[in-house]
Amino acid sequence: MRPPAVFFGHGSPMNALGGPYTAAWRDLGASIGKPKGVVMVSAHWETDGPAVTAQSNPETIHDFGDFPDELHVMQYPAPGSPELAARVATLTGATPTSQWGLDHGTWSVLTHVWPEADVPVVQLSLDRRLDAQGHFDLGRRLAALRDEGVIIAGSGDFVHNLRTWKRAGGEPYEWASRFNEAVKSALIQDDPTALIDRVRLAEDAQLSVPTEEHYLPLLYVAAQRRPGDDVSFFNDVIEGGSISMTGVRIG
Repeated sequence: MRPPAVFFGHGSPMNALGGPYTAAWRDLGASIGKPKGVVMVSAHWETDGPAVTAQSNPETIHDFGDFPDELHVMQYPAPGSPELAARVATLTGATPTSQWGLDHGTWSVLTHVWPEADVPVVQLSLDRRLDAQGHFDLGRRLAALRDEGVIIAGSGDFVHNLRTWKRAGGEPYEWASRFNEAVKSALIQDDPTALIDRVRLAEDAQLSVPTEEHYLPLLYVAAQRRPGDDVSFFNDVIEGGSISMTGVRIG
């Protein structure tokens, strides 16, 4: 059975320790079971030219600063897969590397999805040289992996504006809600052109996506859509006014 493609709105690294979003992540893992592997595109790894982690035991990277010690010592010892990395390299032209591991965009969510850390995970970087269409096209080249039992996943946020984030919480900004709904609508309608040209999708994109690294992983997941694939959402919440935790399951 072909596994789904999944986008995670990952939010703060603190979600690794628990919170209101983790139940949906656990439920997702229970519903999927154990795939042969995961190819994760995280907002937190950008390179000049695509790269893919290729070591057997990737490091848990604590790529953040002022957080509790409990988070800084947390480990997610999921295995890597040199074989899967080689397959990704063949499909995409990515360079296998041991100079990265699993950053918090990956392990802060997967620690809840597969808490036993027994599913092989490789990360594919975001190539800074590509535009949005290029990222979507690269995602298309991963599609064959779903037929091989591998999940294609992305981790970021539809809406990610830290400058306007309300530390004390509060209602979503209207522009954030409108953009979040526009993205969901484009996904339901299977309209990749709208997702790729996000400014034409909604003018609110300029506030919702001030920098694109948290949005681009969504395009890799949207690129996996096939006829007959259902689209569903989880954790459909905007936190602190301007961080969308919305997750997407395709298939």
